[in-house]
Amino acid sequence: MNPKTIRIGGASGFWGDSAIATPQLLAVPGLRYLVYDYLAETTMSILARARAKNPALGYATDFVQAAMAPHLADICAKGVRVIANAGGLNPHACRDAVAAAAAGQGLAPRIAVVTGDDVMPQFERLRAQGLRDLHTGEAPPPELVSANAYVGARGIAQALARGAQIVITGRCVDSAVVVGALAHEFNWRWDDWDRLAAGTLAGHVIECGAQATGGLFTDWQQVPDWANMGYPVIDCAEDGSFTLTKPEGTGGLIHPGAVAEQVLYEIGDPASYLMPDVSCDFRQVNVQAAGPDAVRVSGARGRPPTDSYKANGTWRDGWQLQVMMAIRGIDAPAKARKTADALLARTRAQMRQHGMADYSETCVDLLGCESLYGPHARALPTREVVLRIAARHADQKALAFLQRECASAGTSMGPGTRSTFSGRADVQSVIKVFSFLVPKDQLTLHVELDGVTEPVPAPTASPAAAPQPLAEAPDPPSEPPAADTVPMPLVALAWARSGDKGDDENIGVIARRPEFLPLLRAQLGAAQVREYFAHLVQGEVERFDLPGLHALNFVLHRALGGGGVLSLRSDPLGKSYAQMLLDYPLRIPRRWIDSGLLDPGAA
Repeated sequence: MNPKTIRIGGASGFWGDSAIATPQLLAVPGLRYLVYDYLAETTMSILARARAKNPALGYATDFVQAAMAPHLADICAKGVRVIANAGGLNPHACRDAVAAAAAGQGLAPRIAVVTGDDVMPQFERLRAQGLRDLHTGEAPPPELVSANAYVGARGIAQALARGAQIVITGRCVDSAVVVGALAHEFNWRWDDWDRLAAGTLAGHVIECGAQATGGLFTDWQQVPDWANMGYPVIDCAEDGSFTLTKPEGTGGLIHPGAVAEQVLYEIGDPASYLMPDVSCDFRQVNVQAAGPDAVRVSGARGRPPTDSYKANGTWRDGWQLQVMMAIRGIDAPAKARKTADALLARTRAQMRQHGMADYSETCVDLLGCESLYGPHARALPTREVVLRIAARHADQKALAFLQRECASAGTSMGPGTRSTFSGRADVQSVIKVFSFLVPKDQLTLHVELDGVTEPVPAPTASPAAAPQPLAEAPDPPSEPPAADTVPMPLVALAWARSGDKGDDENIGVIARRPEFLPLLRAQLGAAQVREYFAHLVQGEVERFDLPGLHALNFVLHRALGGGGVLSLRSDPLGKSYAQMLLDYPLRIPRRWIDSGLLDPGAA
């Protein structure tokens, strides 16, 4: 390993990621850091629900039980340092659990906690200042369950400088676990915007674990050995550029296309990827193969951040239920639709008899019939359907009718019906998200280590700068006459990946070859994507250019039925949207096939 680089392993992309990551990364020679990301927006809602039931919870228990406890001896023996945002809503409890696990093995690692992201103590003052939801403009709900700001990497770097071996944070941004390590190791200034942006990109690429090493790749058929999927390893240089690899002998795939997909994952406007420590510009990011199982990433640029933190509050708003049943046989889809109609009609009548209001929202999916595809579904005959009915109501008792009545379908409705997969479904509370901004000067972060608490210096306030304009992309060449073109789906020309930001959907599309980009720009605009997803999208669609990656990034506003735990849809996180878009029909020049530029079997 080059002594001028820092080797970091990305061991977790979410709460529930595989337990195979930590041991395989600990076997990598020269590893300096293990970083863990657990806190998706949906996860914060789950943690809020857990803490409401038990005040001792509210952190990612997997971090203690699966990642740390079995491997603490190896971590300590090798001198690997650990950074994790596993603290969630209760970082002190997370620290105490790790310390107890270590003590039980005769170990005593120095564990630091970074706090200060909890906005609950200041929330009423913020409410009095006229706080409004970032997306809807609505006033805050009467009572929040939690409120946390997305803080940056300064506290992590400070904890490392004090000698912490394990750093546990609350709600820092996902990439901060990498930026904090690099800022500490290279002694970066906190106004060195390009380096901070490059470090943010490094953190962003590995924050989702194996998504950087072949997971979710469009060309999934090329990715070997999913059972032993390799997790990402990055060697970061002092300027923030990095080379991505994976542990030797593991599965997965290091491929420029897969890495480019991850660069675009959920970034919104690539010229203004706003983080607490820096505003990032990823438009000129470059991804290149750097040998077998290695990809080099560079080209991020930065500018000063805004003077506010983004924050999310969670609050309870009613109840929801999801039931699923298998229906098989002749005309299975028709039987499933009739079953759903009957169950909803029956339970609505029962609610009326008890003086209860109607459902506030329902959603019926026929899984196996491409129901999410809407008008683009293919009419394929099927004799097996999973019927999914989701419903929401302000009164928990109202949902008990559907919870009970779905079982009756097994004997009183269509033949071939299995009315439940695993017993009666649970009614769950709905935890909604309220997003807002907090001025940075109203929060003070602290580092706690060895019984000593120190404040983290406040970031310097500076006006946010607009991104530098790029040269206008040339107009796409005129398209050949229709007789000189052939139909091809988007997947023949591009890779794509999708993900959520609240109720907004992000779809990144990368040209497989630079020559394909002008045609993609000509035929795949915001209007075309809006029309293609008209059955799912309620807001506008924006398109952004990333010339460095020969890519387009689409943001579909109000596209997920509320998003996260708020959505009743079967894909509330929008993971399937890119897969649906890859069927989008294009017209390509016949000469691309005749010249061998495009394989006619590529689709």
